[in-house]
Amino acid sequence: MSARLNDSVNGSQSSTLRRTSRVVVGVSGSPGSPAALTRAVQEARHRGHLLVPVSAWTPRGGEAAARCAPSPGLDAQTERAAEERLKRAIASALGGMPEDVPVAPTVVRGSVADALVSLAAHPGDLLVLSGGPRHPLVRLVRGGIRRQVTARAQAPVLLVPEPTVPRGTRRWLRDLTADDFRRRAANGLAG
Repeated sequence: MSARLNDSVNGSQSSTLRRTSRVVVGVSGSPGSPAALTRAVQEARHRGHLLVPVSAWTPRGGEAAARCAPSPGLDAQTERAAEERLKRAIASALGGMPEDVPVAPTVVRGSVADALVSLAAHPGDLLVLSGGPRHPLVRLVRGGIRRQVTARAQAPVLLVPEPTVPRGTRRWLRDLTADDFRRRAANGLAG
């Protein structure tokens, strides 16, 4: 499924990833990730580039712990989980792999920022990320990867805003309880 770059992002990319210009998109579980992935597909289609959705992973406990007490079985399990997250994110955001755009899903062992910056380091590449939450305080706390990537990226970076939810809808969603779902399910089965 994915082109693996397991040697910590050190330039050991496959020849397929090296030959053509790419649209590299960071894929995570964030609310803005589907929007970033959708926009990356549009950009890849428009530019005629290879789409490279990326999921990065690190060993549990970090690289230092992995060097002190290697656990190949646990690392393989963590990598498989990253591959599954990437597959689910693509299926959820796009309904499956786009057929009119070449796609090279990539799972990388290393930090997210290092992976994205390394993969989008060639002339003509584009790096697409979720712009994150709009509230300045939340952005300050949760925007570390975006700040690292935008500071170090050699390729242009496109930040895609998270979709907004109207305030009334946010309140309604926040106030939902488990009983609301049970009532709705009971009404759906009765009708």
